[in-house]
Amino acid sequence: MPAARHRPVAGCPYPAFLMTEPDLQPDDTTLHEDGLWRDNGWTARIIKNEDDDGWAVEMIKDGESEPALVGPWTMGRDKKNPKPMDANAFRTLVKTATEVLMRHEQQRRAMLHKEVTVQGEDDQDVSVTLDIVPDEFEPYAQLKAFDPYGELLAEAKVSAGFKLNKASAERWVASGFERPAA
Repeated sequence: MPAARHRPVAGCPYPAFLMTEPDLQPDDTTLHEDGLWRDNGWTARIIKNEDDDGWAVEMIKDGESEPALVGPWTMGRDKKNPKPMDANAFRTLVKTATEVLMRHEQQRRAMLHKEVTVQGEDDQDVSVTLDIVPDEFEPYAQLKAFDPYGELLAEAKVSAGFKLNKASAERWVASGFERPAA
């Protein structure tokens, strides 16, 4: 039996049988121009730097209104126009912008979550956590205590302004986990 012949997809160097379904679908969001690249959920736009005569690049994640990253961009050979965007520069910018967003998220989580370990009854370690719920109208926090094995001992809803530190955690544990005053 002769081998099956496959016709290539127009504009693609690979035969259709080697391609996956997403490869066969055109991606309307992909755009590669000298001053504007849109790919993989990110847009890189070269803009005039308002602070000097140079150029800047802004990286915007799809669905966001504000750029995640704005940085200087290289001048072209004519020292007047910006250097065109290329694949390597775009990949580097995506990586950098992703790292910036990850650091911001880690910092936000650190601001909303605190943890202190104190001695409870029988010299057992008690981990006390405070998780702030940043509700727009009524923010609050959840105060929780856990034994050394991770079992929940107590929890209380407190003000978002509650200050968790070693002294406040020790007072709460010593009180038998009575709801702390604001």
